[in-house]
Amino acid sequence: MDRFRRTELTENEQKIFSLIRKNPYISQQALADSISLSRPSVANIISSLMKKELIKGKAYIVNETAPVVCIGGANVDRKYTAKQPLQWGTSNPTSSVQSAGGVARNVAENLGRMEMDTVLITAAGNDVDWQLIHEATSPFADLERTSFIPGATTGSYSAVLSPDGEMALAMADMEVFEAITPAVIRQNEALLAGSACLIADLNCPKETVEEVRKTAHRGNIPLAVLAVSAPKMKRLPDSLDGVTWLVTNRKETEEALGLPLESPEEWQQACDQWLAAGTEKIIITDGAAGAVHASRSFPKAQHVTAPTSAVVVDVTGAGDAFAAAMIRSQLDGAALEESVQAGIGNAQATLAVSETVRRDLHASSITNYTETEAE
Repeated sequence: MDRFRRTELTENEQKIFSLIRKNPYISQQALADSISLSRPSVANIISSLMKKELIKGKAYIVNETAPVVCIGGANVDRKYTAKQPLQWGTSNPTSSVQSAGGVARNVAENLGRMEMDTVLITAAGNDVDWQLIHEATSPFADLERTSFIPGATTGSYSAVLSPDGEMALAMADMEVFEAITPAVIRQNEALLAGSACLIADLNCPKETVEEVRKTAHRGNIPLAVLAVSAPKMKRLPDSLDGVTWLVTNRKETEEALGLPLESPEEWQQACDQWLAAGTEKIIITDGAAGAVHASRSFPKAQHVTAPTSAVVVDVTGAGDAFAAAMIRSQLDGAALEESVQAGIGNAQATLAVSETVRRDLHASSITNYTETEAE
């Protein structure tokens, strides 16, 4: 902006313009808080700046459709399905397929296919596996904030499936994700501060998840923390204050809490413990049995059953499909019960295909699931 046009601005217009230049993703509420004005006053100033052609609208197109930022794993999934019952200690005939995977990446692609503006923050090696991930993911999520680690290999997940599609054994090489450090989160603070939602998986180091939690808490940004395995439950922050949704499966919760989930009383106790730790909402998935959820505003554990007619081709990616649809539904303003139904619907549709993220997913899918459930 030239000096003459700068002098035409009021003091508050100059402050707003300066803040927008530094962070095009910044929300109107964050602008209002920064200079102690009301949000309607900020909206009027932005309108004035647009009329003066100092803001062309691009930043505020982005701002009003603020991105969902997914932080965590992006790896190559290699799946080997046995053609007959598995035998240990010998060679087993299989069919194999490889695809892009990783919890945060899978969720990002699911959300992108549901027409949400999505950014993925991850770490990778600059290798052939990353090229596969980039090709599969870039149409659905912004990958520009990937950290490429010299000498590292891109993460990989190799699963051996029994003939019925159930996982018998899996091996994960996720060392590269240790490079998603708190410094990476701080480097992307402007993006995170202007996001519609943050999603972090437990492939990230514990201190990184904590940094994301503090960022979300500071900015009052919705945050989902997604478990990835029972051993990595140790990466949860000590406090869950600022976590909007904690999503785990039954085994992960049993491992983290040291509590078997058999009776309704034990399920309630688990939900109570997670809520006491600080999360606003807890969702515990239980495979074909559905999911249990509770919240601070409604702490009684609720069980949402899954349809019994589900077809299982491949279980890989179903949990990520659940999380993505549940979060999308919540961001659309649905009640938690309805959102869990949406998650189950997307998970079951993903179980029925060989892809980690199903290709027929679209924005209206979750509405279709909840309407079907209500009939």
